[in-house]
Amino acid sequence: MKQENNIKTFSRSELCDLVNKIKQWGKELGFQAVGITDTDLSIAEQRFNSWIKHKMHGDMSYMSRHGTKRTRPAELENGTISIISVRMDYFPEDPEHSISLLTQNNKAYIARYSLGRDYHKVVKKRLQKLAKQLEQEIGSFGYRVFTDSAPVLEKPLAEKAGLGWIGKHSNVLQKKTGSWFFLGELYTNLPLPTDEPAVNHCGSCTQCMTVCPTQAIVKPYIVDSRLCISYLTIESKDAIPERLRPLLGNRIYGCDDCQLFCPWNRFSQQTIESDYFARGDLASPELLNLFSWTENEFLKHTEGTAIRRIGHEAWLRNIAVALGNSLSTHPSDSNEIIRALKEKRADSSPLVQEHINWALLQGR
Repeated sequence: MKQENNIKTFSRSELCDLVNKIKQWGKELGFQAVGITDTDLSIAEQRFNSWIKHKMHGDMSYMSRHGTKRTRPAELENGTISIISVRMDYFPEDPEHSISLLTQNNKAYIARYSLGRDYHKVVKKRLQKLAKQLEQEIGSFGYRVFTDSAPVLEKPLAEKAGLGWIGKHSNVLQKKTGSWFFLGELYTNLPLPTDEPAVNHCGSCTQCMTVCPTQAIVKPYIVDSRLCISYLTIESKDAIPERLRPLLGNRIYGCDDCQLFCPWNRFSQQTIESDYFARGDLASPELLNLFSWTENEFLKHTEGTAIRRIGHEAWLRNIAVALGNSLSTHPSDSNEIIRALKEKRADSSPLVQEHINWALLQGR
């Protein structure tokens, strides 16, 4: 945190005016909502610790690596008093197109958040600008910017800041816009007035739990990462468990089912942020075309996107599973798929070869 010990003393009315300015600046910078919260995450801490205790974070060791810094903001950044939480919408297309894509066995489904520019860069840059505007207004103060880039419980913070409630699928929902948005945080040492926490409106609905392909939402509000397709295709670097492979369908990078079929997302709007518009070669790609990419081609086509971080090996692993699922459900396309799998197998890593071998067995 950029520290400043000689912070100006503000009256209550001055702080309220300052919050109004912060929210206006945020909207001018492209954030659809801005909220303020304090640092008390005691309830979220209990839930998080239980989730870790039951090892539902899988191999994501970084989730448990930082002790209480994740759940106690002032331990992560000394002096933190208030947190500015922001929301930026990202959905790039008509939801019906995304849903239909899941039924096209020759196409690849890629999580919609990753079709455009890497959100880490976009959100963080805008938050930095917001901090600078605030600094110009009041002088130096202590702050640090985050966007899914450090041990931060961003969803509970957003909920407390009034940006939306955490749904049963563990994503943040807003009544008028659904859940297709990114979150970011500005930790500050300013005593800002806080917003009212959001109220939960999931009610008795369990649609997200029902449609989850791998039943990863094991209880309302609890996702077992070890079953989640996003974890299996993005976070995990190991072999995908065989029993789960048929359930992945054509999902090669992440999964959106719990959002695509959430009733609240009927009210979502397509983003106006050009950085998040879908790239032509990623929006509705052919599986075989993606599978043919060399590592250099993979790096070129995914440059500037969040997809790049999984690496070429995991990319091929995931597509091999999707091709195997295509073989098992649409054998009429088998000749071309089998030929592509066998050609790629010769110069692939043992991990990719193992998934190619599995895929070839699905065509029998």
